[in-house]
Amino acid sequence: METPLTVTNKINQFLNSRRGRNLREYLTAYLMLAPALTLIFIFGLFPVGFALYVSIHKWRIIQSDFRGLENYTSAVDSLAYIAIFLIGIGAVVGVFFLARRIYREGRESKENLWPLAIPGAFHAIATFALFRWFFFQLPEFLDIANKMRGLERTRELFQRLLSEAFYAESVFPAWKQFALLFIISVIVGVVASRFVKVEENANYQSRFAIIWLALITGIGLINFTFQTISEVYASAVVSGEDPGIWPQLIIVGSGFVLLGIAWKVWSSAERQDTTWAFVLRIFAAIVLLVGAVILIIEVPTIVASGDEDLWNGLKVTVFFSLGTVPVQLTIALFLSVLLFQGVKGSEIFRVIYFLPYVTPAVASATVFRLMFSDRAAGPANIVLGWLGIQPQGWLRESDGILTMLANAVGFDDFPASIVPNWFPEDFALLVADWLNGPSMALMVVIMLSVWTFIGYNVVIYLAGLANIPNELNEAAEIDGASKWDIFRHITFPLLSPTTYFLSLIAVMGTFKAFNTIWVMRQRVGSALGSMDTFSVLIFEEFFTKTRYGYASALAFILFAIILMLTVVNNRIQGSRVFYG
Repeated sequence: METPLTVTNKINQFLNSRRGRNLREYLTAYLMLAPALTLIFIFGLFPVGFALYVSIHKWRIIQSDFRGLENYTSAVDSLAYIAIFLIGIGAVVGVFFLARRIYREGRESKENLWPLAIPGAFHAIATFALFRWFFFQLPEFLDIANKMRGLERTRELFQRLLSEAFYAESVFPAWKQFALLFIISVIVGVVASRFVKVEENANYQSRFAIIWLALITGIGLINFTFQTISEVYASAVVSGEDPGIWPQLIIVGSGFVLLGIAWKVWSSAERQDTTWAFVLRIFAAIVLLVGAVILIIEVPTIVASGDEDLWNGLKVTVFFSLGTVPVQLTIALFLSVLLFQGVKGSEIFRVIYFLPYVTPAVASATVFRLMFSDRAAGPANIVLGWLGIQPQGWLRESDGILTMLANAVGFDDFPASIVPNWFPEDFALLVADWLNGPSMALMVVIMLSVWTFIGYNVVIYLAGLANIPNELNEAAEIDGASKWDIFRHITFPLLSPTTYFLSLIAVMGTFKAFNTIWVMRQRVGSALGSMDTFSVLIFEEFFTKTRYGYASALAFILFAIILMLTVVNNRIQGSRVFYG
């Protein structure tokens, strides 16, 4: 039998060893941090947690019924669903990055860190048990005030009620469960520190605990969101009311997330060493892809549930951007290269091309509106008459230009005939609407925009051409390159910064265009909605309908769209810019 002196010597030997010194340092650090952590919990974390607890109840001075997200949905409507959904997605994404970082650190240090995920899981479970006990315990503590009503408020009564609250039927088992799990987690952590030979063992245990906490929280929030959405859909089916855009947006957003994961899994299949791993990844990718398609097909329901004017304005703006930017940049590039050759009168042509840009926009729009009048005596219709074509409605014509061209060549059932029959009805209608193309009224606006901005783009392209060293072209000609080869392999790549700048400015400009469209849309009758871009829609909501809050929300949506387009353009096109 060991004497007390022997036990003391062993304890001293352990404390003087490397592991003992590390333990003493950790204990000293935690003891030093304990007062600050206690204050942070009492005056920082606890009030936030208590406020969150109050927010999910009906609470008027005292606690009442549990309401879940009803308080949030009353404040911000169904946007609460997407907020919780994004938090859940963010937690899961954070788990991925934390796990990847630990994996890289393990490879660099040549240590197997993954066994520490087991004690980390026990720490996470003990933490959730603590929150569970707190969730049950807090209502009992808060109910003490109700129990003291009508009684003499003494210290003994308060202590008795406090003890009863702690030993309540729903509380004490949760406390015992937390205490048991806490002891188990400590034992498992100590055993892991003893047998898993890894430096900073406790640090990695805590990081794995954070990973487990974030993973369980993220999955729980996502699951809670989908359960709530299912209840909303079930209620909508019974009542016949629209479930709203945000629950559906979550469904579609989940589809795109699954689509991205499916692509990642599919692309990683070719790097697998075994046939089984390859087959399993391909199968998993197909399953994810099917789930993504099922969720994304919900898009037409979202469009149908949202503001029809908003989606129409977005569609018109997209058509306006696609019809304006590529055309004006292509023509401007051709003219700038032609003028850069030093042809006679190039200075005069530069001034002529630039004049539309400096012409007052309202004056240009007014002239175009007169030129494209729907009267037979209008200038544009007179020109069509010379070609044997019937007069057109131009700014009063709301039919899509693609549908009009198809009908002109005898294809009467366009675009419905080219939409597959197996498409869902709402989705087929949405596709057919987009296949109509921009209206003829919008095409007139596009022509005006192209005519206005070509001169500006020509001037900028000429400045870009002047920065290209002439020695490169001369060297290419000596090597036998043709004019097209020089343009394709030298001029165009070196103009990529200029093209990037002009395309970015042009796309942003089309989404903010207003003045010329506003002038040209006046008194155009049935074609009014077919040329209303997003900015015109905002103006109409604010000044005509006096819906100031809704117009402000649309303005922020437009800002978010422009910001997103800028980021995407910077990531895709900006990465391919050659600055020399």
